[in-house]
Amino acid sequence: MDLSSIFTWLENSGVGFWMRDSVYALPVINALHIVSVVTLFGSLITVDLRLIGVLAPTRTFTRVSHELLRFTWIGFAGALISGLLMVTANASEFYVNKLFWFKMATIVLAGINMMFFELRTMKTVANWDTARPPPGRARVAGLISIALWTGVIFLGRWIGYTKGFDFDAPIDIDLDNLMFSMLAASGIGLA
Repeated sequence: MDLSSIFTWLENSGVGFWMRDSVYALPVINALHIVSVVTLFGSLITVDLRLIGVLAPTRTFTRVSHELLRFTWIGFAGALISGLLMVTANASEFYVNKLFWFKMATIVLAGINMMFFELRTMKTVANWDTARPPPGRARVAGLISIALWTGVIFLGRWIGYTKGFDFDAPIDIDLDNLMFSMLAASGIGLA
């Protein structure tokens, strides 16, 4: 099974049909994706800014890292799951979208940067945990991380304007009055 057939299978899966046919699935999953990315990037940039010596210089790097990286992983997991769900809605379009593949490559590069930092620089953290500024290789890792994750966000937004979802809204949906229909269905009236 090649990669193209995997993307075709995803698009034709029950989840793919649900993402396309539900009025609420794509907007809700997209909103969860954005919240997850904000959680990931907000916590990660705080750690990276401490790593490069710009933020919270009186707090040890290990303390800042320990307090915030759990949110980074929660955000990453949420972004991964919601992103995969969004891809299923129109996987064949994502498969041929170069920006999607640039985004995936940028995420891989960010992971390699993190792995290199963890395996090399973090081993010596006891020597520079309170140093002002941190050593050059730590600052470089932080700058690369910020640049790569900013690139991921930039590419993700760009994909949203180039992928061209090519499916119709369900026939029984009144798009002109969608907000009022949602409010009425939830029991919230505008009386």
